[in-house]
Amino acid sequence: MSNENDALVRTDHDEEEIDLLEIAAKLWKSRRTIFKYAGIGAIVGLVVAFSIPKEYTTTIKIAPELSGNATGGAGKLGSLAAMAGINLNSASAGADAVMPPLYPDVLSSGPFLVGLFDVPVTESKTDSTYTVYSYIEDHTSGTWWGYLFSLPIKAIGGVVSFFRDEEEGGDGKTNPFRLTKDQQEVKEALAERIVCSYDEETGVNTISVTMQNPLVSALLADTVAAHLQAFITDYRTSKARQDLAYANQLNEEARKDYYDAQQRLADYLDRNQGLSLHSAQVTRERLTNEANLAFSLFNQTSQQLQMAKAKVQETTPVYATVEPATVPIKPSKPSKPMILIGFVFLGAVMACAKILFSDTIDSVKKIITQ
Repeated sequence: MSNENDALVRTDHDEEEIDLLEIAAKLWKSRRTIFKYAGIGAIVGLVVAFSIPKEYTTTIKIAPELSGNATGGAGKLGSLAAMAGINLNSASAGADAVMPPLYPDVLSSGPFLVGLFDVPVTESKTDSTYTVYSYIEDHTSGTWWGYLFSLPIKAIGGVVSFFRDEEEGGDGKTNPFRLTKDQQEVKEALAERIVCSYDEETGVNTISVTMQNPLVSALLADTVAAHLQAFITDYRTSKARQDLAYANQLNEEARKDYYDAQQRLADYLDRNQGLSLHSAQVTRERLTNEANLAFSLFNQTSQQLQMAKAKVQETTPVYATVEPATVPIKPSKPSKPMILIGFVFLGAVMACAKILFSDTIDSVKKIITQ
């Protein structure tokens, strides 16, 4: 029985080898067809590769300072607490809700992207300066097949927008709460071109900006990093700055009260020199006490004002730029060799499929015609 099974297995293996040899021989006989399709794929790949506009990517890496102290016992127990769902750093960070892991969400938010519309950028080829909105809208090119496919949609959209503009009108200003169709498209394009990622191990945020001009990419990347730092700084110091404004108001009021009390005491002493009446002495003592009390209050508010100024400085975050923005030299995409290899491989696969399944296709055609 075992001999029969071995014979069956050997027979199946021989048939499989024969089938593979037949397939290889069939493909080798039709190698000219394969080379032809591969050549056509290479030509199409070259056309596609050179039709896609070049894109340049600028990368910036920043390491923000975390508020609070993450060292000591909390730092040692941080990994264990994270497993239990407890963030020890948040307890020491106070009310800081915008932590570094949320920076990508800040960069992709609508108000942040709309705030970049009026940022001026300079193109290296023509040395012309445009706003980010104007550059994305009017000076960013696409593929020729993209233009062909979008022509009918643009024609329909132009007719609709013409009648809509006549009915609704508009002042041409950017309203983040209610964007127009063009503004929404520019915002979505910026969201795709501005990418931020956070590394949990190192705590470094990486900002990447991709544009069709290297200088525009570098300038916008530097501006995005500056806007992000300004946003986080404004958020982190908002409470401290409110306290500073209130302390400054109290100090000015205390200063005015102290100067008024001091002036009243001086006027009374000038008008009542040499008097020995008890009523005069009582009034003088009262005015002196009022001046001393006003001075004490003014001194306290001055100390509070200095403490509030120190608090603003303490809560202002510091950012270490690990990798600054530089003008890229080589384009990041498209990868012309990979596109060429992909189309050559696709052409060869199509040729092999046509050769191997030609008999099946012919039989199907005969059945259909009959």
